[in-house]
Amino acid sequence: MSSVGKFHSFDLARQLHRRGQLLRIHTGYPMFKLRSEGLPADLIQTHPWLRTPYMAVAGRISLSAPVARAAEHCTMRDLDRRVSRCLEAADVFVGLSGGALLSGRTARAMGMVHVCDRGSTHIQAQARLLTEEFARWGEPCDDMHPATVDVELQEYAEADAITVPSSFARRTFLAHGVPEGKVHVLPYGVDLGRFQPRSVPASDTFDVLFAGGASLRKGVPYLIQAFMRLKHPAKRLRFAGQFPPSLQHKLRQRGHWHEAIELLGHLSTDALCELMSRSHVLVLPSVEDGFGLVMAQAMACGCPVIASLNTGAEDLFADGREGFHVPAASAEHLLERLQQLADQPDVRRCMAQAARLKVETLNGWAQYGEAASLLFQRLRSQGARAS
Repeated sequence: MSSVGKFHSFDLARQLHRRGQLLRIHTGYPMFKLRSEGLPADLIQTHPWLRTPYMAVAGRISLSAPVARAAEHCTMRDLDRRVSRCLEAADVFVGLSGGALLSGRTARAMGMVHVCDRGSTHIQAQARLLTEEFARWGEPCDDMHPATVDVELQEYAEADAITVPSSFARRTFLAHGVPEGKVHVLPYGVDLGRFQPRSVPASDTFDVLFAGGASLRKGVPYLIQAFMRLKHPAKRLRFAGQFPPSLQHKLRQRGHWHEAIELLGHLSTDALCELMSRSHVLVLPSVEDGFGLVMAQAMACGCPVIASLNTGAEDLFADGREGFHVPAASAEHLLERLQQLADQPDVRRCMAQAARLKVETLNGWAQYGEAASLLFQRLRSQGARAS
């Protein structure tokens, strides 16, 4: 396996290790950042020479989007080159998309099956959705480096298989001409040990939560617009995660702000779990999102979810049972569902209970791991028959 960061890759690695199927995972993270990942150190090969300095600088200095994208691209190319030089013989190589072109080629030359692991939509669909969204707000879209797009397209073409976390993401690949049999949906799981109900929401407030980095991509302006029109005497909208000052400034300039908005910044897992447990609803209104992990995390804490159809929500929960699906980029639909939950606390409580029960059926990350393991075995068997 190869992944420039942690993402869901280490969740997959743990599942494969438990099945005796992990030979090695290569990563751009330094070892000291991986000690709590639950893997033996000898199964982790770190290549931190560019990624770690980049992370250190990005954590202290606000880089412009073009500079950050160029640096990100360089760290991915560096990891790809290093991994391609030290791959060991195996049956399947799983490389996170955008950073496994050379290593994928090396793997195939060594007789391995190359699986391109894409955590989002087809990169051209992503570019289109984001370009259109940024244009709506009069902003240039500089969210991805052109060279990264080229690399990903080559990976899609050359890989033996592509895995994505949602049916929404898969449809974007089919729309761009990728054969149906090449794209496989593997929805992510959730750590039920870390995320579980810790408390209950207050009865005299209505607390709305957004978790993750706030951005135009995540549909934050639509959530704020809906919240401003929500009728409740004690409403609060809390943002857990980075909220760029530039985005806040732009929203304030347009009048899209409210005194009941609270910016909490980055939270520890324990603090986030506590906050999810005390929130009446989590909202993920993304314009483009392969699969929002925070949805399953919130549900595990007994918090129902309102999410756009561009998040993978349809693969996680039923509309009207554990939460609500809404169209992307629609403040009206968000408002309708927020108002419904605010006005009908009994409905919200039923959804909260159903949400926890639903994610329990995922058995943590085990269902994801089992599906991935079976897919990799099938791909290897098909590859062996073809060779």
